[in-house]
Amino acid sequence: MPPVQRALISVSDKTGVVEFAKGLAAVGVTILSTGGTARTLREAGLNVTDVAEVTGFPEIMDGRVKTLHPKIHGALLALRDNPEHITALQQHGITPIDMVVVNLYPFQQTIAKPGVTEAEAIENIDIGGPSMIRAAAKNFRSVAVVVDPSDYAGILEELKEGWQRRAAPTLSDATRRRLAVKAFAHTSAYDAAIYAYLSGEPLGASLRLVGEKVQDLRYGENPHQKAAFYREPQATGAVIANAQQLHGKELSFNNLLDCHAALELVKEFREPAACIIKHTNPCGCAIGANLTEAYVRAWAADPISRFGGIVALNREVDAETANEIVRQGNFYECIVAPSFSDAALDIIRHRRGWGANIRLLQVGTLERLNVSTCPRANIDIKRVGGGYLVQECDRREVTRDDLKVVTR
Repeated sequence: MPPVQRALISVSDKTGVVEFAKGLAAVGVTILSTGGTARTLREAGLNVTDVAEVTGFPEIMDGRVKTLHPKIHGALLALRDNPEHITALQQHGITPIDMVVVNLYPFQQTIAKPGVTEAEAIENIDIGGPSMIRAAAKNFRSVAVVVDPSDYAGILEELKEGWQRRAAPTLSDATRRRLAVKAFAHTSAYDAAIYAYLSGEPLGASLRLVGEKVQDLRYGENPHQKAAFYREPQATGAVIANAQQLHGKELSFNNLLDCHAALELVKEFREPAACIIKHTNPCGCAIGANLTEAYVRAWAADPISRFGGIVALNREVDAETANEIVRQGNFYECIVAPSFSDAALDIIRHRRGWGANIRLLQVGTLERLNVSTCPRANIDIKRVGGGYLVQECDRREVTRDDLKVVTR
């Protein structure tokens, strides 16, 4: 396990970076840095070497060019067990860098802002950061690459353990491999976001699917299938990926699938609406003068099949509606709604027999998707053998004038 002696820190998200840098310094790691990060670390009392001192070349073009230099990338890419590489380092006065701590310009956050211009978006496309991340990740057997502040604490703990055992801060091969995999996922998602933005349309020449794992699921559609839940990095608004679980046991694959179907169905109505879904099939869907009336009508559409299904509502669940939902003879797996009143939560949670287990999902205000700000969110994807079928989401509003009775 090669020791970590020099670390290059250059981060846009500075969460926890001062504490992390102090931890590195405490085990004898020399810190290199750039621009605002170097300034932040110095203000915290840390001894920092500017990258410009290492390269012998100043930062230019408003910081666009600062780390793109052989003395940085040679220090990252050199194979420590390759004599020719070591000789090249010595000939050119390059000292190896053993750790890169980098996260990227906030491109995704920038394009999510209302009214952002294309010039602003393009200025937030990072070049040097992904280059350093990929170089370090490629050479992970010798170089640790850190892109996520949530990893700082675990890395410091492992470095301190190596310091105490071997008088040198070290990271295991497994840790460096894990960090490299995470780094490539990070740059892949970043590039996919840029592609989606610049292509400007959901049905472009190429399709890139990116998701961050929310959790492993107990199993998939059937008990013998493995499954996990992933969230798109730019998922916004009242969607299942952003739902807050207020109560109940862990969600399953089928729960999430049915909750999504139920939620998207009640979004289609402006009036108070309720639907009950089981295995992605509506057992009942209705509107009413108020939420309680809508739920009772949905229940009446199929009082038998709806047992054990998913309920979705498009208004805050009040006490009156909650009392209808928990009536004797009813049982549901999940209830999805914009919100729940305190009284409704109390009624449902204490329903004898199943109140402790029912999953309550709060998704926030239901708004129709603004496709212009997030075109990729307006596509529906179906997996087929060897490929994908992609279409625009069906967001056409159906009115009474569209409905015709074609039988007697």
